[in-house]
Amino acid sequence: MSRELNAIITGASSGIGKAIALAIASVGGSLCLIGRDKKRLEQVAQASRAAARRTLVFPADLSADHAVEDLARYVKQNFNSADTLVHCAGAHTVGSFEKISVDVLDRLYRLNLRMPYALTQALLPLLKSQKGQIVFVNSSQGLQARAKASAFASTQHALKAVADGLRQEINAEGIRVLSVFPGRTATPRTKALFENEGQAYRPELLLQPEDVAQIILNALQLPRTAEVTNIEVRPLAKSY
Repeated sequence: MSRELNAIITGASSGIGKAIALAIASVGGSLCLIGRDKKRLEQVAQASRAAARRTLVFPADLSADHAVEDLARYVKQNFNSADTLVHCAGAHTVGSFEKISVDVLDRLYRLNLRMPYALTQALLPLLKSQKGQIVFVNSSQGLQARAKASAFASTQHALKAVADGLRQEINAEGIRVLSVFPGRTATPRTKALFENEGQAYRPELLLQPEDVAQIILNALQLPRTAEVTNIEVRPLAKSY
């Protein structure tokens, strides 16, 4: 029998993060939802409460160091049974190498790499005590960079390196580390990407957030004799 999930989820107010929260709630898990948009976060929390054992909300902009510290303190005081950390928050940009400024690269680095690194480090003692699980929701760009994505892709490649190295360190303590590399998924960020590229946005031809969430839930519920380390998932209809 799978043990109950007590999950901290960043980027939980929309898209894949929201779908993961609702998937974990559907199997009776407990949630601590983190996001910048308090109103949308509360809406996700309300939707989860019919099935979740417990749902907490922590509105925060985790790009600030004090917010990571405040969240770690809040979790230790109010959600000390946490055994799952899911990283879904991050930033994205598209543009040619010549035009993406170093300032933009610094922002991507801070949100996509430094923040999950710092939060994982802050919560690692708790996750060790629970023999927990860590999920990094990466991107297909974390495996192969495309034109006009080198700045974003560089942070995703680095995030994969963090996950791979961390796994080698903490597997022996019973902690599982999963990286997930979705292709284009029907989320607000992807909609903005299509608009930026001048393409028609047809969400029915893309991965759905629920698809990614179900795959992650399946991996989290595996017997403790097994670990899934890396998952690539793409839309069945190749529309791009």
